[in-house]
Amino acid sequence: MMQNSLLFHQSSASLEIIGLPDFSNNENKDQISIISQWKLTIIDKPLIEGKIEHLVPIMDAFYIYSNLLINNEMPLYESKLIDIKADNLFIHNVVLKSSKSDVKPLIIKIGNSLLSDIVNCFEQLNESPKVRLKKTRVLKNVPKNLRNRLHNKAKVFKTILPPIISILTLILFSTALTYFYNPVEENENKEIIYSK
Repeated sequence: MMQNSLLFHQSSASLEIIGLPDFSNNENKDQISIISQWKLTIIDKPLIEGKIEHLVPIMDAFYIYSNLLINNEMPLYESKLIDIKADNLFIHNVVLKSSKSDVKPLIIKIGNSLLSDIVNCFEQLNESPKVRLKKTRVLKNVPKNLRNRLHNKAKVFKTILPPIISILTLILFSTALTYFYNPVEENENKEIIYSK
């Protein structure tokens, strides 16, 4: 059976996903649910490739690192598979560690634009209806302060959302009532009654 291949491209980076559809779930023949291989090609850098068990942790690493960078925090991500840290404001060191003991880690330096292009490719993959990515995301590799902030944001959102919905509903209901209630007509009716 021929494998499907999908390419997600953004300027200087391309992400290729290779795999098969899951016919037991009645999927289309063009879909990919069983990912056998992925390849990340970055201009002037070595090819990065691996199996599905490497893809989601690497995507998570780039998302978490980018989030730290955007929030003006000391960007540093370390795990068994990948380390990313800032060299300076414009250059980032990415260390990809192989699961094989005889393979040396791959070290690449990327700029902000390359980092953005890689994250964009991952976003295209996440948004694609043609790829079903089994996400086994956990927050264990997220730095504690970022994990707490994410948890606090969710808690605040759950606390604030119901009152906001209530207020907006009241405003909408009140605005609708003003269209039905016309005080001018009421005054005219009173004048008619008094004139009799």
